[in-house]
This record gives sequence, C-alpha cells and structure tokens, in this order.
Amino acid sequence: MIFPYTYVSHKMERMQRFVNFIFYQVWCRAPKAGPYDLRLFDANPALKEVMTAFAYDHTKAGDHFSTLVQAIYKSFAQLTRCEIAQFKRWHQANNNIQLVCANNSTAHIVRYADLPAAKKVLCDQLAAFFKGLYSQSLLDLAALKEKIGDIDDHYKSFVKVNNRGKCPFCGISDMLGPYHTKREAYDHYLPKALYPFNSINFKNLVPACHQCNSSYKTSKDPAHPLKDPAGAVRRRKIFYPYRANAQDIEISVSVAKKDVDTLVPDDISFDFGPADLAEELATWCDVYGIEERYRAKLLGENDGKYWVMQALEEWSSDGKTTAELLAVLARQTEKRPFAECNFLKSAYLQGCHKVGIL
Repeated sequence: MIFPYTYVSHKMERMQRFVNFIFYQVWCRAPKAGPYDLRLFDANPALKEVMTAFAYDHTKAGDHFSTLVQAIYKSFAQLTRCEIAQFKRWHQANNNIQLVCANNSTAHIVRYADLPAAKKVLCDQLAAFFKGLYSQSLLDLAALKEKIGDIDDHYKSFVKVNNRGKCPFCGISDMLGPYHTKREAYDHYLPKALYPFNSINFKNLVPACHQCNSSYKTSKDPAHPLKDPAGAVRRRKIFYPYRANAQDIEISVSVAKKDVDTLVPDDISFDFGPADLAEELATWCDVYGIEERYRAKLLGENDGKYWVMQALEEWSSDGKTTAELLAVLARQTEKRPFAECNFLKSAYLQGCHKVGIL
C-alpha cells in the first residue's frame, strides 16, 4: 500500500455499534434471558426503535434482518457458556483489523470455513446475517438511515480528509473525489464472504479504485493462511489501511536493455523496500497485481515511453543534463509523489539512466 488512509469518524459507525449490541447484549445472553422479545433492546433505545420498525413495518430487507436476529438468538440459546465465550473471542478478534493485519498472535481470527461443523445451522444463519449487513436495500431503509446516515455522505466526509486524488493501493489510478457526483466502491479488506462479524466495520471498509477492487483484488483474502517451511500454518502480514505512522515505500526499477521500443515485461524488474516490510510488500504485490500493472504503465506509449522521450528530447534541447533532470524529478517526487505518477516515473528514469538509455 503506497500510503495509508486517515480514518474518518462518521455517524455510520453507529451501525457497527448496533451490531455489537445485538451480538453481546442480546445473542450472547440468550441462554439466560428467556424468550426473544423486543424488551431485550431496552438498553439501546435507538436500536430498539429500529428493531420495532423492522418487526412491524414488514419491509423485505427489514423483515429479513429482524427474522435473522431472532433465529440466531434461538440458536445462541442452545450454546454452552464455553461455546459463547469462543464466539465472543472470534467476534472481538475479527473486528480488531489492525491486529489481524499485523498477524498478531493474540488475534484468534476465524473464517466461515473455520466455524464448527457441528453448528452448521448457526453458522449459516450468521453468514446470512453478516453478509447482508452491507446491503444497500437494508442501509436505505428509512428507520435505519435516520439513525446512521448514508454511505454517500460518509464518502464525502472521507474524501475531504483523504484528498490525494489517487488510490492508495496502487498509487496510479485516480479516485473519484469531492467534485464528482459518483463515488468509488468500498472494498471489504477482509472479504465479507470469508470473514464473519466485520462486514459493517468501517476499519474493514476502504474505498479503492475500480482496478484495485474489481479487477485485481476481487475476493482475494489478503490474510490468507500460509505454511512455513516447517509445515506450521500462519497468516501473512498485510498493510493496515488506516495505520497511523506512514512509512515511505521504496521502489527501484531495473531495465534489462537499452532499446526502449523493444522492451517487454520481462525486461523490467522491481525491488521494493524497506526490508522490514518485506512480507507486507509481498502480500500487497500479490493481491493487487502491482508488478504487472507497473510494468504495463512503464511500457505504455503515453507513460513510460513518453517519459523517456521527454527526457531525451525536451530536456536535452534545453541544454540540461541527465543529472539535472533526475535531480529536478527527485525534488518533484519528494514534494508531490503522486502528481504525474512521479514516484514511479522517477524510479523508472533512474533505471533507464543506469542502463544507458539516458
């Protein structure tokens, strides 16, 4: 990830708080709380209003939500104390996105595939509930929207703060911003099809460009389990999209031959740093197809080839040396790394200089 997002608090976070209440204060207390009743929501008046509306208004999405809440309550009522404690640990771990990204050993996360086979009915109910939380038909219901706002307003608030104009997952694609009437899609960083409990957690929801979200990442699991040489299974480290301390990604480009017009993808190679982020960088390259996409840009007529032509023709005609060109570009990259793709342009022209193209 080229740069992190700044997390932006918004009214929509209330939806996750509603879900947390349902999970901890309703479902997890089911064995001792007696039959399901709307009084279970008395401690959260705003949520009770929503649940009451869903119970009596009979909109399709609201009725589905209410029915699942009741069904899961009945299933939780059959669990033992130890089983409920385990579900609590999984819920807590799956919602601590930062620890999951760091592959922290204290975060005992769970996928749907890992849930107990003996609890198939409950697991299917949980999947139906959590996969449906991000449904537009649910979020648009008046009774809920009044309490949590809407996703378009969240995006407007988000891009006012995160206004670099480029996708942080690739650094090369434009992002729809405050001057557009449309917005980018929110990617479930840990895919909602694979991970329960965090499908409406905004620390797991990250706007991404269409190429990153729909063409490359799609439903890939960034935290996919790996086997180490000893056969032990562990999860790979991934960049946390909202990490507080940004760390510059180092990119160097090597070019195999001097003739720009005959370069093919195999003639271009990359080294990414720093070394202490090697695993995160490898995951990032794999999930978002970074090397393929960067090679394509460097081989493009209006990108890499134009950058070389610009250096050879325009700068030399002004009597400037290659060293002067690279020094100016380095300063531009330091100030505005994403303008005109300077972070990649600078690395590529450095590589061209080393092989003798410039």
